[in-house]
Amino acid sequence: MRQRPPLTPIVSALPSTVPFVGPEAQERDRGRAFRARIGANESSFGPSPRVIARMAGIARDMWMYCDPDNHDLKLAVAAHLGVGVENVVVGEGIDGLLSLVARMYVAPGDAVVTSLGAYPTFNFHIAGAGGRLVAVPYENDRESLDGLLAAIARDKAPLVYLSNPDNPMGSWWEAAELIRFIEALPETTMLVLDEAYGELGPASALPPIDLSRPNVIRMRTFSKAYGLAGIRCGYAVADAQVIRDFEKIRNHYGVSRMAQIAGVEALADQDYLKSVVARVASGRRRIAEIAEANGLKPLPSATNFVTLDCGGDGAFALKVLQALLSRDVFIRKPMVPVLDRCIRVSVGLDHELDIFAEELPGALAAARGS
Repeated sequence: MRQRPPLTPIVSALPSTVPFVGPEAQERDRGRAFRARIGANESSFGPSPRVIARMAGIARDMWMYCDPDNHDLKLAVAAHLGVGVENVVVGEGIDGLLSLVARMYVAPGDAVVTSLGAYPTFNFHIAGAGGRLVAVPYENDRESLDGLLAAIARDKAPLVYLSNPDNPMGSWWEAAELIRFIEALPETTMLVLDEAYGELGPASALPPIDLSRPNVIRMRTFSKAYGLAGIRCGYAVADAQVIRDFEKIRNHYGVSRMAQIAGVEALADQDYLKSVVARVASGRRRIAEIAEANGLKPLPSATNFVTLDCGGDGAFALKVLQALLSRDVFIRKPMVPVLDRCIRVSVGLDHELDIFAEELPGALAAARGS
């Protein structure tokens, strides 16, 4: 038997798993498509018509490489947020930026603090860097700010992850509480504040951007409210030296020409963004009504999904999820104890929520064995 080149010790020790099994993979396994794709927190409303027209108009130009400096998009983000262009870095969605953060701040064996059940791709990247995850349980279906601070102090963690609004529960903290959290952080601990759903929640949940603090990185994306999940584009805002450190290791050709131009155009059409935010709020109300009509409890949400308490344990909620999948309704659910009593339903188009409303009673009956 031939020998193989050895992997690094870190990669060799990792399991062969991925954070998510996509709906496409599930459709291939099932041999048929889903009728309602309401599980990945995408925006079924899609991007602005202005963005679509611009993308169509530049398709012929895709023979050219992208601008490795992301110049125009960085300028647009900086103007949109009222920061300097030196305070912005662009990446392949928040996921790509999280990978860079892991490389920048985590040495093998370092403790990294997150919440138990929070966004799993962050954990994936920390494991790939050889970090040691310290997971703090949620408290009343919200990430525990005090619990995170205690874990940071106890383990002397160089990095902590917090999403606001939160995935998978849809909960959020008001800006004043986040500022209190930031002020209590050790100066040597970097905070990744994931604001992927920031445009969809109350403005009161977004603290002012404070560039005087070099230990805070704010991350946002075009995947949610802007309806551009397929182009993989996001950005981070931070102290200028932090941004220069990103530049040392980022993939300079990672964000395509199409993504950069689409991002600029999306930021320019804030009227469309407002219309999407309104449609998402309406969709959240519809999901809540469907849930309540079937005896489930919708949790308050500041995102483009609603988490539904199924009223039982994790095994029961899993049966509900599986029953919906078998009825061609793609949803997801939290998987860690306590949170796993819930399922998570993304806001979709009207006909998708109609399908969810039609299929939920039968799925619940099947899960109950009746």
